[in-house]
Amino acid sequence: MSTSETSKQLIQVHVVTAEMLGRFILFIDAKPKTIETYTKSLKQFFKYLQDNEILQPQRTNILAYRDYLKTFCKPTTTQSYITAVRLFFQWTHTEGLYANVAEHIKGAKLDRGHKKDYLTSLQAKTVLAAIDKTDLKGKRDYAIITLMITGGLRTIEIVRANFEDLRTAGNNEVLYIQAKGRDEKTEYVKIAQQVGDAIRQYLKALLYKPDGKQPLFVSISNRDRGQRMTTRSVRRVVKRSFLTSGFNSDKLSAHSLRHTAITLALLNGENLQEVQQFARHMSITTTQIYAHNIDRANNKCEAVIAHAIFS
Repeated sequence: MSTSETSKQLIQVHVVTAEMLGRFILFIDAKPKTIETYTKSLKQFFKYLQDNEILQPQRTNILAYRDYLKTFCKPTTTQSYITAVRLFFQWTHTEGLYANVAEHIKGAKLDRGHKKDYLTSLQAKTVLAAIDKTDLKGKRDYAIITLMITGGLRTIEIVRANFEDLRTAGNNEVLYIQAKGRDEKTEYVKIAQQVGDAIRQYLKALLYKPDGKQPLFVSISNRDRGQRMTTRSVRRVVKRSFLTSGFNSDKLSAHSLRHTAITLALLNGENLQEVQQFARHMSITTTQIYAHNIDRANNKCEAVIAHAIFS
């Protein structure tokens, strides 16, 4: 079979078989969520090729596809889609099926700053004070938010928490977590006394003591009472608390609690290495983004210029 015929069979969207996708998935050796993302991204790419009657894509076609994505996708989505395309053609080249026409093609230029805001210490106090802790729901929500805002936890880390993950390390109460990119719960966050008290008040209000692998934080709605909370339900709890406190901003989300924890640690004198360990950042470069944002916030150039002009 000629290269042209092979290319035609490979690239046409209705000819890319499950067997081919299966071989590609084995090649990337990724986790289920990543595989799902790459599969979705490639379907979008194949549809683009089909809609534009492109049977043998060249580098110029990949660049045009990237520009097409930029017209309706966020930079992070464009980056993800182009990454999938690059890996796909890397695989076709490795398999001897098609040239690597996407090699070195970049995705979108991403802003390394944070797209979500953080809370000041006063704002954090306001959010916590506004939670009504007289019922089970309030006790649960207060425990979740205090844990996230002092431990820098992600929503998925809250969702994955089991009762057995509450342990001790040295003289500290800790919660073992399955951090981002990890397969096991090998890391932990220290639980401040106030947070530990909040968790105990919540567990006492449950009227039963969860054990073993039972979820630490559960739904209290009639529909799925006692079931593990979802990332969506945790985000809803946090957003509702923000709104109750008067903080109605699209820039504030559940992830803002993690930003708050990391930022407050730096603002209160912890060094980069300590904060990197606390935040569970794989690279200190990620932690440095927070430090850079703080440096910019503390920069007094505007005030100095205004003083020189108006004084």
